[in-house]
Amino acid sequence: MVKYIHLTTLFLFMKNTLIFLALFFSIVSNLKAQELIKFNAADGLEITANLYEIDSTLPYLLLFHQARYSKGEYRETAIKLLKLDYNVIAVDLRSGNKVNFISNETAILARSSGKSTEFIDTEQDIIAAIDYAYYKSNKEVVILGSSFSASLCLKIAVTNPKVKAVVAFSPGEYFMPELEIKQEIKSIQKPIFVAVCQQELSYTMELLSLVDNKQKMLFSPKNGKGEHGSKALWKTNNTNKEYWLALMIFFKKL
Repeated sequence: MVKYIHLTTLFLFMKNTLIFLALFFSIVSNLKAQELIKFNAADGLEITANLYEIDSTLPYLLLFHQARYSKGEYRETAIKLLKLDYNVIAVDLRSGNKVNFISNETAILARSSGKSTEFIDTEQDIIAAIDYAYYKSNKEVVILGSSFSASLCLKIAVTNPKVKAVVAFSPGEYFMPELEIKQEIKSIQKPIFVAVCQQELSYTMELLSLVDNKQKMLFSPKNGKGEHGSKALWKTNNTNKEYWLALMIFFKKL
């Protein structure tokens, strides 16, 4: 049976985790992005990202945005994710625009350079970020995707030895008919956490139906509809604490 986290399961963790949450949100509130970094994709395009580093000996958690967005999707949440004991890198993919008043610098450069900016073209950007972080720490990375980038993260993780685990917010079949994610990810043998809104749950269960049940953890909120993509973690989503708690449970098991 799929490891589907529901509210009853979450309550078992509440006593200790609520204390942790209080510290979690207060300690990180004053942290800032430490550095704007750049690295190149395989086709030579310069990729821009925000580096949030707390300890150079820690592994990296890489954050990828949804359609029409930028690294600004994680303006609020990247700092909080540091408390999972990972350094964090929020990446501008070449397909995107602006969110939270933060422009997508990679997408701007890609368009001015005449590069293709279709969803599938961003796969090389994700791989470049994985390589950058892996060689920086010599440790396997965890990759977190939102919407279309969540699907690409799952696909890449199947064969990439530098990826330890995947967090996928609202993955889906965004590349049909050229690419079917359900088939691409059926052989994945790494831990995956998939979070969706209530409306996406049945669809996502089908998407993951060929994946080994031991590898997957699927979450949807019970106290509200939830949100598409990593916006589920934003304060504006009234079920955000359910998502945060489920995510922390996953990381504790890694």
